[in-house]
Amino acid sequence: MSKTKIVFHCGECGYQSHRWLGRCPDCEAWNSFAEEQVVSDSSARTAPGLMQPPHRGPGMSEPVPISKIETSPQSRFTTGFSEFDRVLGGGVVPGSVVLIGGDPGIGKSTLVLQAFNHLAETGKTVLYVSGEESPAQIKLRADRMGVASLHLLMISETCFETILPHIESLRPMAMVIDSIQTLYTSEAGSIPGSVTQVREVASRLMFYAKRTDLAVFIVGHVTKEGMIAGPRVLEHIVDTVLYLEGDKSHTYRILRGVKNRFGATDEIGLFEMKGAGLSEVANPSQFFLSERPLEATGSVVVASIEGTRPILIELQSLVSQSYIGMARRMALGVDPNRVTLLLAILEKRAGLHLADQDVFVNVVSGIKVQEPAIDLGILMAIASSFKEKPIDPRMVVMGEVGLAGEIRGIQHTYARVKEAEKMGFKRCLLPKRNEEMLRREGMIFETMDLVGVSYLSEALEWIGARDALN
Repeated sequence: MSKTKIVFHCGECGYQSHRWLGRCPDCEAWNSFAEEQVVSDSSARTAPGLMQPPHRGPGMSEPVPISKIETSPQSRFTTGFSEFDRVLGGGVVPGSVVLIGGDPGIGKSTLVLQAFNHLAETGKTVLYVSGEESPAQIKLRADRMGVASLHLLMISETCFETILPHIESLRPMAMVIDSIQTLYTSEAGSIPGSVTQVREVASRLMFYAKRTDLAVFIVGHVTKEGMIAGPRVLEHIVDTVLYLEGDKSHTYRILRGVKNRFGATDEIGLFEMKGAGLSEVANPSQFFLSERPLEATGSVVVASIEGTRPILIELQSLVSQSYIGMARRMALGVDPNRVTLLLAILEKRAGLHLADQDVFVNVVSGIKVQEPAIDLGILMAIASSFKEKPIDPRMVVMGEVGLAGEIRGIQHTYARVKEAEKMGFKRCLLPKRNEEMLRREGMIFETMDLVGVSYLSEALEWIGARDALN
């Protein structure tokens, strides 16, 4: 016999309570609980809110030693969108479930529509399920982007039980759900988009994908804090979580992986939003340095590693006299706490008095950089603005700075320097340890002058330097 009970779910984290709470005890969100009816049927389900797990194959019904489990190599297939495939780890794994999140209007639907149009043009069947737009509305956007493959099939449905027969009859290689918040199953007694429905539909999609090797791509909405809307269990269910980031005032978009069971999580894909959709940016360094001023103070070029790819980025700093009781510290694109720590090092180890100065640090184009290899670049930009002396525009800076003012070694030095040389830079300011390692291993650069520094005071001597390069 089925039973109906009332539960309250937190819309932010999925916490469940038998009574309404003003504040979630798990994620501490206010006014996030919603009432839902849960129908439990012991004869039909193994647990409330979960479907019966699919039948397992032979040999998996009983515990077996891991050394005796037979595996088959999972061959990836590419979508034809190289930047998209890069973030996925080299292509799409059959049977994987990928969650794509991002702010409203950032281009999530455009990205999947273009990517799977490339896949459909190779003759593979792709099913696009939209719960937010009608096929006619999608066709208007597809005409603008030149999407017209006969193997890209559209359907506008929101009920999982209605979609399933189409999947069974078409047997597509990949399927897109746009978006998960609009889908519902009739076996869960709650409204579409609720915690129960999102968890239930995602679980069923995951079970079906693993059983049939269907690659499922799920588009998810995000909250005002930038997190995937719905319970956090949604991110645990899927194999890969991708975020499409970008500032709407800029044309670029960055696809970043935050979870990937089949590849690295530090890869990024760079796109440019145009009238005909998203286009891949093959040379990110040139893209980010295209508008760099050459004689401005407080401007420096740093070499960052994003996944396996080196990218040259411009850092800018502005230091000005503060006329209020407490000087302001503002950082965009870098960790503000890291900038505060570096300012303390600059005052203590270099003797620059910045207590009465407002300090602003910005990563040009709005990209976010987290690695410590840009520490030296941040300090050089701040000192350049404070002293009103520009940094040589032909020089790239890299290095981690310790609390004692020492310049510590970094990883992937050769790839960073090679990228800078390719972009036309003539001098590289880097840790002494890395400079000695490159020379010891015989890595000689034809047009790049390597300058190794051990302490912050040595690096600051290059501010304002305009000597001729050999």
